[in-house]
Amino acid sequence: MQRLKTTFLLALLTVLMVTMGSALGGRTGMVTAFVMALGMNFFSYWFSDKIVLKMYGAQEIGEQDHPMFYNMVRHLASRAGLPMPKVYIIPSDSPNAFATGRNPEHAAVAATEGILRILSPEELEGVMAHELAHVQNRDILVGTIAATFAGAISMIGNMLQWGAMFGAGRGDDEEGGGIGGLVGSLAMAIIAPIAAMLIQMAVSRSREYLADASGAEICGRPLALASALRKLHMASQALPMQEARPATAHMFIVNPLTGGGIASLFSTHPPMEERIARLEQMARY
Repeated sequence: MQRLKTTFLLALLTVLMVTMGSALGGRTGMVTAFVMALGMNFFSYWFSDKIVLKMYGAQEIGEQDHPMFYNMVRHLASRAGLPMPKVYIIPSDSPNAFATGRNPEHAAVAATEGILRILSPEELEGVMAHELAHVQNRDILVGTIAATFAGAISMIGNMLQWGAMFGAGRGDDEEGGGIGGLVGSLAMAIIAPIAAMLIQMAVSRSREYLADASGAEICGRPLALASALRKLHMASQALPMQEARPATAHMFIVNPLTGGGIASLFSTHPPMEERIARLEQMARY
């Protein structure tokens, strides 16, 4: 269901971009914005592992540095049918973890010093299985596609705003200029990028649900992962990651940024209560 939901949301982003391109005046503006967004996100996709690992001061380890943790990742990667990823430890007391890399052959998993201290081996195994599930499901690629479409829609929105100001808000083959056309173009220029951002966040949340389910299957312990999420949620609120950045928040297993109410619509992570409930339901079947 989460894969179908992701497909639907990406299709919705495509439709939104085509609609915006038509409002801009045809295919040229749409293609231009898409190519620009693609170029911006291609660099991030290709070098995301190096960028984010350096950003958080992650240090690569080998079997001799942390035998238990390293061998745990190797065992889980084998169970998932994945190549052995690079393993990193982040010098942070805030408990969290993430995976990165453009494909399974160039993947890395990272855990903070804090998460290694507070979780039991079974809970840590559940967390790392979740991260390897992101690699298995190619979520970096999916996230890049969503970001590319959302970025293109935002660029088209900016073009529409400028076009509306100079009376070029609609295509030459359409009627509806004047105040009505100006207001319509400005409304679309404002609403569509917000809608695209909401859809992009929904894609991220659906991939978290999928990684929870896939990770539980990899490690074979849904309740261990549920227990880990419960601990991490509480601990990350008590000891937030000060160095966390909004641009990379979606990569972590629990959101390192806090926010509630209307901010939850723009959250990259689903509600923790729902994630835990789904894992507990898995354990009953």
